[in-house]
Amino acid sequence: MRSLLVLKRKNVLVAAASFLSAISTLPAQNTAPAGTKPNPAIQTPSTTREQAKQSSQSYPPALVESGNSAFQQHCAFCHGRDAEGGETGPDLTRSQLVTEDNGGDKIGPVVRNGRPDKGMPAFNLSDQDIRALVAFIHTQRAMAETRKGGRRGVDPSDLQTGNVEAGKAYFNGAGGCAKCHSPSGDLTGIASRYQGLQLEERMLYPRNAKSKVTVTPPSGQTISGELAYQDEFTIGLKDQGGQYHSWPVKNVKFTIDAPVEAHVDQLGKYTDADIHNLMAYLQTLKQGAAQ
Repeated sequence: MRSLLVLKRKNVLVAAASFLSAISTLPAQNTAPAGTKPNPAIQTPSTTREQAKQSSQSYPPALVESGNSAFQQHCAFCHGRDAEGGETGPDLTRSQLVTEDNGGDKIGPVVRNGRPDKGMPAFNLSDQDIRALVAFIHTQRAMAETRKGGRRGVDPSDLQTGNVEAGKAYFNGAGGCAKCHSPSGDLTGIASRYQGLQLEERMLYPRNAKSKVTVTPPSGQTISGELAYQDEFTIGLKDQGGQYHSWPVKNVKFTIDAPVEAHVDQLGKYTDADIHNLMAYLQTLKQGAAQ
């Protein structure tokens, strides 16, 4: 039984990953109703590329090579060897901060101070190392801009093509999202914490979502907590105090509330328009924004 459950979950994860990979390579489509005017506040990828070309900076080859060495040592693990994104770090060649940087005035402080809220540590590097890193990153950005159709990442603007009102209606209606989530509760400011594909991934399949379980032993006194363990023989939980409890499943009754399962079920029901519209709505849920 346990092996079947693991296989089922593995298949779902593979399907979700394939789905995300497929939609990230598709060209953005405008799903807003006919006659809707484009939002001038939203920059398109072509606009961003044009701004980058206009602000391109060139550096001596020796400085770029020195920056390459420093980047491989300190940055490549997260941002990829070519600065175009890695497992945990964003694509720096399409970073708005890099686009706005002038000779290291934006990049330097981020490198030295880090971004603890996003998991980036601070680096105690010399001024020369910072200049070299800046040269390498800007050179990589300029090279990336010359490759037509070669980018790997997904910009937030690629996912801002849906209709906000249609997405809100789906959230509160057919999508069933409002049964578990609230824009003024657990989703408050979610678009400030996650952007672009990261937000879409959490929408489609939230990782590390905690399941709750309520167990009724023979005594009849129920106990609830976070699901900590389950197989065909044993059910275990952690109570509010962090204490672990477990029982043989044959001796108790239990119910599990697994929020992630609702997202899994929804994967087969979404249309392209549903996803684009829901994303458009979720991206309005920023810190301090009126709902």
